[in-house]
Amino acid sequence: MSRHPIPEFLSKPHDERDPSPWRALYLDQSTPLPDEVKSAWLADSSSASRQFLLPFLRPLARTFIILFQIVKVFVPRNWSHSGLLHRFLAWGLQHFVSPEANWLILRHFHLGSQVLAFIGANSPVPVSTTPLTPMDIDALKDHTFLKHDLNLFNFVIRLNTALREKGLELCKPEHVDFSMIRDPGLKLEDMPHGKLNFLDLQSAIELFTPLYQLMLTDNDFWRAANSLQLDETIGIYAATLLAAPEHLVLVNNKHPLVPLSTLRAGYRLVIHGLSTEMLHSLLDRFRLAQEEGVAVNTTSGPADAG
Repeated sequence: MSRHPIPEFLSKPHDERDPSPWRALYLDQSTPLPDEVKSAWLADSSSASRQFLLPFLRPLARTFIILFQIVKVFVPRNWSHSGLLHRFLAWGLQHFVSPEANWLILRHFHLGSQVLAFIGANSPVPVSTTPLTPMDIDALKDHTFLKHDLNLFNFVIRLNTALREKGLELCKPEHVDFSMIRDPGLKLEDMPHGKLNFLDLQSAIELFTPLYQLMLTDNDFWRAANSLQLDETIGIYAATLLAAPEHLVLVNNKHPLVPLSTLRAGYRLVIHGLSTEMLHSLLDRFRLAQEEGVAVNTTSGPADAG
């Protein structure tokens, strides 16, 4: 694991008369996140970009979503430029987005792929997956964002078709296979560190969401926005395989059967990323506990089996 720079909220001494909320969130252990991930997440969240730019960018981005929806009424239904979109997204990430945000974005594809592989491998009817493992920003040009959404829906369809055909349901297997759960091997110091790489994760997502809508078909954009509601679905699958339903409280992105407006897609995408990080971290805790032959304390991690 690479050594991450110490964020400002940890480098300053603690002042009880003016405590840092970011320091409190970092030290809190109620949510399962590795320290390096939590540090990068909070460093990005506490940045000046998020504090001063996001409040202006969010309403502007949502206005453009409405305007682009009107524009799409007058263009052919199948009008799409996914290749150009992904090249533009990669260019924007490379030149303007913070190292922490880029690191978290790349991690997301790896972790999401591993979570689906975990469910597929432990299902009573094993289901194959199509993992996405980009090691740098240029790799995202290969329609990676679109493939991510397609993979999720295709996996849910393949899994449940296979279970229905066999008359089976998900349940905890006799031996849970955690072999696919691992660190992606991505390094924060390998991310772009240019003078203009200042844009935080939430601001970047809010800016990119209208472009995603404009340059894909309505069907692709709607599906991408509503894939976020499958967070609960994936959480239920994992909790069932682990026989640990109490962990579902960590995964919350609205009911999968109730589609929401696409206006909040940017915000919900951030929740989606955080949910994936926490679910993967939880699976990693169970993996380590299995290797060490201990039980898992469902509130704070591994604990002695006795």
